[in-house]
Amino acid sequence: MNAKLIIGLAVSAALASISLSAQAGNTAGGLDAKTAEIVKRDFRDKGIAKATRVNQDELQAMCSKYVDNLPAKLKTRLEAEQSDAIKWPADGKYMGDWKAGEKLAQSGRGMTWSDKAEDPAGGNCYNCHQLSSKEIAFGTIGPSLLNFGKLRGNSEANQRYTYSRIYNAKAMNACANMPRFGHMGILTEAQIKDLVALLLDPESPVNK
Repeated sequence: MNAKLIIGLAVSAALASISLSAQAGNTAGGLDAKTAEIVKRDFRDKGIAKATRVNQDELQAMCSKYVDNLPAKLKTRLEAEQSDAIKWPADGKYMGDWKAGEKLAQSGRGMTWSDKAEDPAGGNCYNCHQLSSKEIAFGTIGPSLLNFGKLRGNSEANQRYTYSRIYNAKAMNACANMPRFGHMGILTEAQIKDLVALLLDPESPVNK
């Protein structure tokens, strides 16, 4: 199982426990301290998987605090900050090789304690999305991407939109479940371009 998923499940379990305790009348300060104690006790560095992965930035903390229902002004500010932080391709091109993108989308490797830092991470896209009409099993956490390019076209504007969505989906939806692949350094610029091509190239299985 992917290390990020394991950490996410463990933190979710801790938050669920906190929620139940809150209903019993515990103070927020006490609950925060208890959470920090649990995280410090149970998460340790191992290989490239560092315990610091459970540390939340402001956006994550606010999505946790408001249970993904951010106040409008806060949501607007956080999304604008995420959008401003997107690093666009220096060459102005947004599409790479869809065949490389297909391999990347079907790879769930990377970022676990047993992986090496120099080994490229996979996109893990299949775990959340339908990518091809030939797939018999696929994740449903995210929307189906079948015919993504056929329905939207592959104009430069849509290439840029798709690139930004993969780079940092939270620039469009602050509390989106989708990882911030570019923002967090999970995928490289070239890898993101390959995924854009997978979604938009007419020859890609996504659009067949």
